[in-house]
Amino acid sequence: MTVSPVYTAHARATGGRNGQAQVAESGLDLVLATPPAMGGNGKGHNPEQLFAAGYAACYIGAMQFATTQDKTLSKVPADVSVDAEVGIGPRAEGGFGLAVTLKVSMPGVDKAEAQRIADAGHAICPYSNATRGNIVVTTEIV
Repeated sequence: MTVSPVYTAHARATGGRNGQAQVAESGLDLVLATPPAMGGNGKGHNPEQLFAAGYAACYIGAMQFATTQDKTLSKVPADVSVDAEVGIGPRAEGGFGLAVTLKVSMPGVDKAEAQRIADAGHAICPYSNATRGNIVVTTEIV
């Protein structure tokens, strides 16, 4: 598979889970800290939080784009929201893995139609494409 990027983000992390991360182009500068559930102090952000925020935002954009490509789909309401939960833990095969739950809220859209839009979004979203077959991603319409 070949991708021709139209935009490339640049970030730098130092110190691992207990360090810092910066995105120079935006001025974003984060303190990183291991969460208490993993033995850390939790006094900072962690990679799972950042992945959850990015996935949620990108997935909304993918659902919106999907409705412009498939005119049989209803438009995504302006007050759409996605709560992304990203869990990390040991894998039976060794190492660590992720599990994702995306809770999609589309006020005013019936549940069956919201599910159609959500499914169409997964076919487009680069995060969904990157994770497909690698981690379990569960979508719930709420």
